Amino acid sequence: MSTVKQIALFGMESTGKTVLAERLAAHFGEPWSPEFVREFWDLHNATITAADLGTIALGQMANEDRAVAAARRAAFFDTTLLTCVLWDDLLFPGSCPPWVREEAERRAREVTLYLLCDTDLPWAPDPQRSFPDEAGRAMGRKLWRDALESRGLPFAEVYGVGAEREARAIAAVERVLAG
Repeated sequence: MSTVKQIALFGMESTGKTVLAERLAAHFGEPWSPEFVREFWDLHNATITAADLGTIALGQMANEDRAVAAARRAAFFDTTLLTCVLWDDLLFPGSCPPWVREEAERRAREVTLYLLCDTDLPWAPDPQRSFPDEAGRAMGRKLWRDALESRGLPFAEVYGVGAEREARAIAAVERVLAG
């Protein structure tokens, strides 16, 4: 069993997960795992279909596994396979492969801490993003929180802007690394 602490940035789109993953990795001198679907989107001319969900899951898993293998104490995940399942269900209802769902549940239990990123940041337009309005963001905030709470997964809330948000995330990670 790995002694590497897996720290997942978790939350709706446009909540600063990528920025935080990069900054936490730099702060702690540890690797981070980028969100694979972004790379897939770019390589496939901004087209994703239900038939691609398994391939995206495999890419996400590989990114996470590389970060864990390179880590000494902690690996930071820009997103997780559980997030892929949430998006699969939102954008392609009924199309998430059962094996992806099963693997997401297994991997979710390996994460030491989820940093639940609030939707309090200003919306940043991006062609990959789907829910710019307040109702969509509120739905996402609830969905991501419910995913953690219903599974009893450990999480810390991350909110605020800029240095305040980053300081909350660093403090939460320091508590995990000290424990």
